[in-house]
Amino acid sequence: MAKNGATSMNGDREKLLAVSNLPSQRATTTLTTVVPTSEEDLVLAVVRFTSKLAWADAGPEATEEQVNRLCLEAQESMVMRRWLYLVNLMLTSADLIFSKVSDKDLEFIFPVICNVISKLEIQMKHMRWQNLYVGNLFNLYNLLENPYSRFFVYMKALNFALNGKVTEHIIPSFKKIDSFLKEWNIDIKDKRELFLGIANVLKENKSSSKDSFKFLTKYLATFSGEDASTMGEAKEEAVRTIIEFVKAPDMFQCDLLDMPAIGQLEMDAKYALVYQLLKIFLTRRLDAYLEFQAANSNLLKSYGTVLDFVSFTNNQPSIELKCPHILMILASLQCIPQ
Repeated sequence: MAKNGATSMNGDREKLLAVSNLPSQRATTTLTTVVPTSEEDLVLAVVRFTSKLAWADAGPEATEEQVNRLCLEAQESMVMRRWLYLVNLMLTSADLIFSKVSDKDLEFIFPVICNVISKLEIQMKHMRWQNLYVGNLFNLYNLLENPYSRFFVYMKALNFALNGKVTEHIIPSFKKIDSFLKEWNIDIKDKRELFLGIANVLKENKSSSKDSFKFLTKYLATFSGEDASTMGEAKEEAVRTIIEFVKAPDMFQCDLLDMPAIGQLEMDAKYALVYQLLKIFLTRRLDAYLEFQAANSNLLKSYGTVLDFVSFTNNQPSIELKCPHILMILASLQCIPQ
């Protein structure tokens, strides 16, 4: 989806950037002529255009020499599948390039570079290479000025950090998400993608389970006011949120039942029992849970034995229960020392 001057990479392979007669001083010529082209032609067109801008002040002869050299190196890199070298080549003098190009030109330039960066993924067999991949994405992010272009690159870095298991490089940025949201000015669908992506990254970090839960609830909150069809997209994550809440020994958020994305599960044929479990945790007594456990032991096991939370070690519950009523009953049964 395109917005704020940025376009998706999808479909850009069919666009040729017309760069045969570019001016040497100002990047006022548009690159948006559309003709069938190969991916190689598209990359070379971007290299030629950006290198002309980077060397524009060196004079016509020097500029042409450097442009030809860089295009040849780019072509050889594609043949040899040296994607990292090609990315670095394309980002050379990029600080000058991105400050000069128009928004329309940027729409085509940065997705092409992102696409080349994505080709590195199949070569990421060692952590060092994975770090370089994420580093290149962050370099590109810092060069961009268009807010949505920045969001586009950030999401690529987020998803690769998760898939490449190098989440330590992206997690520190989560502290700035509120300011990023103001800067990017993204719509509700993009916010859902962002919040869910962050929750998935944090889920991989055992020490960040609370933060993962927080972003899951942010994700679910974006569905408030949506119709039933759209709300249905959140069912799986609503179930996941309930299970994470029930499993965690130190989470006591009590507003889940007020969320429409959670409430839709109450009458759902597949997930109604999960909703009942949450309701027991937040509003019912111990006997209600024991009754539920006896009737739905297979359900509890399917979500992990950690849900069998009423187990005792040295006469103490191994996991603290959510509902104050249950704690009172356990105390009366002398399960909890007074």
